[in-house]
Amino acid sequence: MPAPLMHIVTSPTLPKEADVVVIGGGVVGVFAAYYLARGGARVALVEKGRIAAEQSSRNWGWCRQQNRDARELPMATKSLELWEKIAEETGEDTGFRRCGLLYLSQDDAEIAGWAKWRDFARTVGVTTHMLSAAEAAERGRATGRAWKGGVFSPSDGTADPSRAVPVVARGIMAAGGTVHQNCAARGLELSAGRVSGVVTEAGTIRTRTVVMAGGAWASSFCNQLGVRFPQASIRASILAVAPGAVGLPDALHTSQVSITRRSNGGYTVAISGRARVDVTPQQLRFSPVFVPMFLRRWRSLAPGGLGGWHNGHETLRKWSLDEITPMERNRILDPRPDAAQIDLTYRRAAALLPEIARMPIADRWAGYIDSTPDGVPAIGEIGTIPGFILAAGFSGHGFGIGPGAGHMIADTILGRKPVVDPAPYRPERLDGSAWGKVADF
Repeated sequence: MPAPLMHIVTSPTLPKEADVVVIGGGVVGVFAAYYLARGGARVALVEKGRIAAEQSSRNWGWCRQQNRDARELPMATKSLELWEKIAEETGEDTGFRRCGLLYLSQDDAEIAGWAKWRDFARTVGVTTHMLSAAEAAERGRATGRAWKGGVFSPSDGTADPSRAVPVVARGIMAAGGTVHQNCAARGLELSAGRVSGVVTEAGTIRTRTVVMAGGAWASSFCNQLGVRFPQASIRASILAVAPGAVGLPDALHTSQVSITRRSNGGYTVAISGRARVDVTPQQLRFSPVFVPMFLRRWRSLAPGGLGGWHNGHETLRKWSLDEITPMERNRILDPRPDAAQIDLTYRRAAALLPEIARMPIADRWAGYIDSTPDGVPAIGEIGTIPGFILAAGFSGHGFGIGPGAGHMIADTILGRKPVVDPAPYRPERLDGSAWGKVADF
C-alpha cells in the first residue's frame, strides 16, 4: 500500500518549450526545478505519476549530518539551512524541525565509529555530542534500558515525507514554472548530438537542458540513450503506528529498530539497512559491480522475489518514442511490503519501547531505494550528451540532502557558483575504480 501523501493540483497545459525540463517529481527533481524557477529559468517538471509518490514519501524523513560520507556532508549541512528557509519562501509548512537525532548503542565498536566521525565532523564545523552511559540512559529513558553510550546531533532534524515535496512543487508553480503529473517522459530528441527536446506522452517540449531525476527509473532511461549508469535498487519495508505514544524521542536509532515522530503524532518504525534484493534484468547486469557493497551488508540484505522484474523500472528493453513505455504502465512503484520484516520490526519496537506496544499498526508500505556502487549520488552532465544532466542514485539519502542537491544543480545550469562543490558527485567517477568503496571520512 502507498505511504500517506498530500495530493496537489498541477499545471494543466504542457509548454511547447522551456529553458530546462526536469524529469522526475521526487525530492531531488522538485528542488532542482524550484531553485531554477526562483532563479528566473523557464522550467517544466514532468512526472509520470504523482509528485513524491515513490521513495520521496516512503522514507523516514530524516535530515541529517550525523554519520554522512565525507563527500555528502557539505551538501547535508547546506540542505539543513535550505530546509529552514522553505517555509518562509513558500508560506507553507514542510514539517521540518531541528529536533535532533538520537543514536543509542550497546556495541563498543559502533560507539567508537561514532566518536571517529565526531572527530572528523569537528574539522568541518559540525557539532555532535557523544553520550556517556549515564547520558544515554537519560536520553533513552523511554526504553527503560541501560546503554553503553550514544550520540546526539542537535542541529539535525526531520521533515514530513507526506507533504514536504508537494509543498515545494507548489512553490515551483508560484515562481513561474510548470509541474505536470501523469506525464511520462519517453525519451530525448537530439540535434547534432546535444539535447534539443523531451518527448513526453503528452507532446514534445523543446529544450536544450534536461535534468534526469527519475530515482529508481534513472538507469533504464539512461540505457535508452546508450549511457551506462550502474544503479541497483533494494526494497525496504516500513510501518507506522497510530498516534498516542507518549514520552518517546522525536527520532531514535538503535541497531534493533529506529523510530521517527510523524506530523500526525504517530511514529514511523523501521530497521535500518534491512531490505530485500528483488531480481531484475538491471540487477543481473550490474551485479558484479555491486558485489562488494552487498557482501558488506549480507546480514541485512536478503533475496527478494520477482516483483521488481514485473514492475519494469529496471528493464533493459529499449522502446521507441511513439509507444507506451514501462513508466506509463506503472505510474507509481508500489511494491509489496515484506510481511516478515513488518512483523519483526513491530516486535522489536514493542520490545524496546513499551509505548509503541500500546499502539496498533496504522500503515505499512515498501519502496525501492536506488543506489550507486559507492553509495554516493551521481550528479552532473553526461559528457557524451551535452545538455543531459543526471541526478540519481541517492542511495537512501535523497530526502535529507534534496534541497542542497537541487540548489547545486540549479546553480550549475544558471552559471552561478554552486552552493557546494559538485566534483565529488560527477557521474564519470563510476568508471569502476571506486565501486564498492566508501570514504573513510
